[in-house]
Amino acid sequence: MAENKSKEKFLANPIEKHDTAAWRGHIESVKPQSNVPIPSEESVHNAKEWVDTNSLS
Repeated sequence: MAENKSKEKFLANPIEKHDTAAWRGHIESVKPQSNVPIPSEESVHNAKEWVDTNSLS
């Protein structure tokens, strides 16, 4: 397995940074059992606007 160390080292680095992603908005609340974040309405509106502006069609 010594030959795979460089591959493992490369895979340890993140490929994408999500700091400015459209889905990353203000979390208004969190579902109790599933721990799913619920975004604010403003975040949903901003994400939809971003998608509509940057769509390919």
